[in-house]
Amino acid sequence: MQIVETANEGLKRAYTVTITAKEIASRIEGEVVKIAPQVRMPGFRPGKVPANLVKKMHGPALHQEALSTSIREAMDKIVADNQLRPAMQPQVSLGDGYEEGKDAELSVSLEVLPKIEAPSLDGLKLEKLVVPVAESEVDEAAERIASQQKRFTDADKGKAAETGDQVIVDFVGKLDGVAFDGGTAEGQAIEIGSGRLIPGFEEQLVGIKEGEERQITVTFPDNYPAENLKGKDATFDITCHGVKVAGESKIDDDFAKELGLESLEQLRGLLRGQLEQETAGLTRTQMKRALLDQLAANHDFDVPPSMVDAEFEQIWQQLTHEAGHEEDPEAALREIEAEKDEYRTIAVRRVRLGLLLSEIGQANGVEVSQQEMQMLVAQAAQQYRPEDRQRFYEYVQSEPLAAAQLRAPLYEDKVVDFLFDKAEVTEREVSRDELQAAIEAEEGHVHGPDCNHDHGEKPAKKKATAKKAKADEAPEAEAATDEPAAEDKPAKKKAAPKKAKADEGAETAAAEAPADDGADAKPKRKPAAKKA
Repeated sequence: MQIVETANEGLKRAYTVTITAKEIASRIEGEVVKIAPQVRMPGFRPGKVPANLVKKMHGPALHQEALSTSIREAMDKIVADNQLRPAMQPQVSLGDGYEEGKDAELSVSLEVLPKIEAPSLDGLKLEKLVVPVAESEVDEAAERIASQQKRFTDADKGKAAETGDQVIVDFVGKLDGVAFDGGTAEGQAIEIGSGRLIPGFEEQLVGIKEGEERQITVTFPDNYPAENLKGKDATFDITCHGVKVAGESKIDDDFAKELGLESLEQLRGLLRGQLEQETAGLTRTQMKRALLDQLAANHDFDVPPSMVDAEFEQIWQQLTHEAGHEEDPEAALREIEAEKDEYRTIAVRRVRLGLLLSEIGQANGVEVSQQEMQMLVAQAAQQYRPEDRQRFYEYVQSEPLAAAQLRAPLYEDKVVDFLFDKAEVTEREVSRDELQAAIEAEEGHVHGPDCNHDHGEKPAKKKATAKKAKADEAPEAEAATDEPAAEDKPAKKKAAPKKAKADEGAETAAAEAPADDGADAKPKRKPAAKKA
């Protein structure tokens, strides 16, 4: 085997590899010796089939296996001899004129990870914005629960329904006088003013009385899920069977006991804890962004273009997917197209910060324990149907890069927590609105090593900025793999749509350090991206 380096520029490497026909033939002979004892052929005793017949029977398969094994060994030798850490899977091409019995001429190209000096962690300073939970907020939370636990009692005979009342009705929905599927109900309880039905429906029930019949007309929204109803005018024939009024919900010990708790104080304690947890999450988001800004400002190095391309593709897939679900998809697509260059800048930042966090984690012994990994796999398995979960476990065990994709978000959070511990942190009490404003001030800006932007200078844009912030914060891992073929990986069970949360999850690509042999160096490709 002959290996010759043909390119060495920046992070790009290229080689030509010659695998001689003699090497391939020798490997085939070795395979024949190994499989001959298992070959069965009429007229020969088991294990006594001549080697030339074995070769004739299995020749193409043996040759393909010998060639593939030789190519894998060549790749391993290139990486080991040159002490490379591939950023992506090397690109290998076999000469067009190759035939069995000839030397195999290979062209190999790859990108390597940059050498990053372990950064000094001295001088990290962070401000922690703390939001104390006011008793008034606890009161509001308790009142929200009480409003959701309304008890309705029969109204006085002949009472006309008002906003806040509940009516018990039958209805039949019609398009052009013909009842449509899903538009009929009997004994339906509707709280007027709850906003749970399509616009205009509840409002037209104001004034209705028990025993009354009326017809109302409504227009279905343009984004209504049922295609046959989008934007259509429909009539509903209503029959009212009763009007009920809401009883006053007194927030006391008895109310708490109805919720399964021991006392009002216990309820308030639980609500206070939830509010504290919620604001703590916002505080962490703001601190993490400030930390990443400091790292980005102090470190600038080349990153592999292929990793940037993969990261950008992940961002773009998510953005275009979400644009398709906006009220005006075409306008949303035009909006993100106009900022395409900025999203590529975000992809560069994500990759660079991810590699940097990876280096910090390796240098300081940050690890994800086996127990933590088992919990991650178990949580991920819940996305699949029960009958497919075992296949998912087996898939993760057999695909190291799939396991790395699961591990990466937790790994990054552990690196971030490590840096929080190393930083000089000062606390400042703020209101929830001030904390949210601080987060949004960061959302409108694409950060980079040359950043000199005053982060309180301008408010974030509403829709476009929200998308950009999510793209800037959504990546979870550098070490991951392409999606497996459908037959290799179990299908996820269908789940209810979730509201995307821009403030959750890991925030950089390359969150987990690639191994020295490059095994974990593939960037992740995810259906919907994914933060830096």
